[in-house]
Amino acid sequence: MNSGIRKPAWLEALYAQKFFTACAIHENSKKNEKNICCLDCCTSICPHCVHIHRFHRLLQVRRYVYHDVVRLEDLERLIDCSNVQAYTINSAKVVFIKKRPQNRQFKGSGNYCTSCDRSLQEPFIHCSLGCKVDFVLKHYRDLTPFLRVCNSLQLGPDFFIPNDTGDDEMTNETPHSTIVDVDDPMSSGSGSSGSENMSMMCTGFVRKKRSGLYSCESFSNKVHSEEDMATSMSRRKGIPQRSPMC
Repeated sequence: MNSGIRKPAWLEALYAQKFFTACAIHENSKKNEKNICCLDCCTSICPHCVHIHRFHRLLQVRRYVYHDVVRLEDLERLIDCSNVQAYTINSAKVVFIKKRPQNRQFKGSGNYCTSCDRSLQEPFIHCSLGCKVDFVLKHYRDLTPFLRVCNSLQLGPDFFIPNDTGDDEMTNETPHSTIVDVDDPMSSGSGSSGSENMSMMCTGFVRKKRSGLYSCESFSNKVHSEEDMATSMSRRKGIPQRSPMC
């Protein structure tokens, strides 16, 4: 038998593996849906398993109208996807992995998929990767010319990998937050009063796990010097004088 008729192992795994089901290894963890296909191990994994397969070729699988899809940009590095209709999701073009049969008793004019008779746009003739693979094997009996050499395939930088230590145990801080230690003495810079130094220290804030917002307004309100009080009193108008009675 010609070896070209056989599908590569990673392509068989992409068809056979079940995605968007709970990972058996991380069944008690959050975000444990298997939405990645490791092309070297030929298995589906969840985001918690990525660190074990970090040096392997990883292909992210997405979900669209209850079907598994992959980004066209990623799939093009593995196999020729010409004549396969792509769809746009979140500004990215994706391709369906498996066939989507559609029964049509009467065909009208227009483009239809070569395998499942689904209506397509011009000039596409395959509605999924599976339809093209079946078409090539049926007519050319060799898939080798359509395969591409890909030694490295990693997840995108926007792919979220959860922390196994637990997201709830982490302290979420704003980029410009400042932690203020009340016991630290205030530095007296030239031309700055103690109240100004305290207000500068209290410009940031820290939000901790399941707790309110810690601000320093209470500290800044307590710092009032006698000079500030005198200045504020001097700005007031004098006591009004009653005009003499005629």
